[in-house]
Amino acid sequence: MCVHTPPCPSADAADRDAAHTVAGHPDQGWSLLCNGVLLFEDTGELLPDGEVIGPRRPAAGLAVAA
Repeated sequence: MCVHTPPCPSADAADRDAAHTVAGHPDQGWSLLCNGVLLFEDTGELLPDGEVIGPRRPAAGLAVAA
């Protein structure tokens, strides 16, 4: 599916959200990536095979280093 050089990470790669955006809809809170992944603004993902990846948020109560 990807025609970029170098190719974008596949949908099953750990860095899949580094793929190029082919359709961005920030007003609706999602983007379609070149590898077929739907990336949501809360960092959740929907993979092409239908698998849902929940949002990656920091655990409550952890301090953020400045």
